Amino acid sequence: MHAKSTVNIIPPDLLLRAYATGIFPMSDSRDDPEVFWVEPRMRAILPLEGFHLSHSLAKTLRRDRFRVTCNAAFTQVIDACARPRPGADESWISDRIMASYCELNRLGHAHSVECWDADRLVGGLYGVGFARVFCGESMFSLATDSSKVALAWLVAALRRSGAEVLDCQFMTPHLMSMGAVEISQVQYLALLREAQRPSGLFSGRPISGVAEGTGVGVGAGAGRDDAAGAGDALPAGFAALLDDAAAAGLSSSPGNFIAQSLTQTS
Repeated sequence: MHAKSTVNIIPPDLLLRAYATGIFPMSDSRDDPEVFWVEPRMRAILPLEGFHLSHSLAKTLRRDRFRVTCNAAFTQVIDACARPRPGADESWISDRIMASYCELNRLGHAHSVECWDADRLVGGLYGVGFARVFCGESMFSLATDSSKVALAWLVAALRRSGAEVLDCQFMTPHLMSMGAVEISQVQYLALLREAQRPSGLFSGRPISGVAEGTGVGVGAGAGRDDAAGAGDALPAGFAALLDDAAAAGLSSSPGNFIAQSLTQTS
């Protein structure tokens, strides 16, 4: 584990304020004690109702090839994401950044989604949640489609919890193939402001495809105050997905339930 308690972490309130204004930190190397703040001119987002589920990914979901969890191995996920990519000598995720996000996770403002092959962690992602926003930070894959499966579960859980914005920061071919689009920073800030609007209480929603009369309505993320928000309700939205699948009376797996619901809105 590289994130040590002796590392001088970025104060959690500073990190959250930065995200709330469209800014996030990066470093030049794994052992760099400094961070620089980034505000991209062009921003990648993944519209939650525009997620593209390919036939091959739907097939993988339906087969439950991976066991998927939420916040079961946050430190392992960020550590895997911090390893240099093929062809790269360094990672932008420094020890200081790792320790800072692990503290955010401890406080309930950073979350991970994990994909397991038996007891081996083979893929996942992590990010920061606040208001109705989830800012995806990084993902990794050690098995075909594992990061795509994690992203599909993330989208479904965010929709379930009532989130509105899934920020992907920078566009990649991988994200574009999943439905991500690029917008200007001005447009992103407008979405960010709208997603942080005060409105008292709001509720999670049953994911598309759940039949009326099943008793599935407001889920585990319901009735949360805006101070916590749908982005921070990701774990509750994730758990509610499992409840929805069971309450829908499907004889198939949760993966099949998610594939069915995402197909209906893709």
